[in-house]
Amino acid sequence: MAHTDAVTVLLPAFEEAERIVEVLRAVAQAVPGAQLVVVDDGSRDATAEVARRAGARVLRHPFNLGYGAALQTGYKDALARGAMWLVQMDADGQHDAADLEALLRPLREDRCDLVIGSRFVAPSDYEMGALRRTGRRLFELLGRLSGLEVSDPTSGFQAMNRRVLALYGEDFFPADYPDIDVLVMARRRGIRILEVPVSMRASPRRSTLHGGLRVPYYAYKMLLSWWAAVGRRRRP
Repeated sequence: MAHTDAVTVLLPAFEEAERIVEVLRAVAQAVPGAQLVVVDDGSRDATAEVARRAGARVLRHPFNLGYGAALQTGYKDALARGAMWLVQMDADGQHDAADLEALLRPLREDRCDLVIGSRFVAPSDYEMGALRRTGRRLFELLGRLSGLEVSDPTSGFQAMNRRVLALYGEDFFPADYPDIDVLVMARRRGIRILEVPVSMRASPRRSTLHGGLRVPYYAYKMLLSWWAAVGRRRRP
C-alpha cells in the first residue's frame, strides 16, 4: 500500500465516547499509517479524551456547530497539513473500515476526485425506513435533473483528493446538512465523481435529523440549496 502517510481519515463526532475507540482501532488496522482525525462537535461526554487516548488527532468545537461545520473543520485542517487524500466516515461504527481501501483506490489511480461509498450501487441487505427511502429517491432525482448520476446522495462515507478539499473549504459549504446540493456544486465545478459499493450497518442510535421539525426543515433547506447550486454559473 503506497502513500498511507498522505491519507487522513476524518471522523466528525458528537457524543460518541462509547463507540469511537473501536472505530478508530478498526481504521488504524485497515489503513496503517493514516492520520486519524476526530472533530469533536461540542460533545458533553468524554469523546475527545478517549479519541485522543486511542491515538487520534482531536479538534474540538466549543459547542455544537453542526455536521457540516465539523466536516469543514477537518477538511481545512487536512488541507493545511498537506494531506493528499481524505476519507470521511461516521464515528458510530455504521461504516465498515474494511471498505476504506476500496474508496481510496480510485483516487490513487487518478480515476476521479471524489468517491462516494454507496449502499445501493450493488445489491445489499441494507434497509432504510420509508421516510429516508423517499428522501433518497427525491435527491437521486434532483441529481439526475442536474446531470449527476448518484445512487446514494446522502452517503457520508466519502473519499476525496486535495482538489475537493480546497473546494469544500469555501464559504458555500453548509454548516448543517451537506448532501445533494454539495454534490451538484462539485460536479458543476468539474469534480470527477465515482461511486463504489460499500457495506453499512444500521446506526446504533436514532438519528437526530430524521425526527420532529428537522424533517420539513431538512427537505426545504435541501431543495433551496439544490436550486441555488443549479442556478450558479459553472466556474472554469
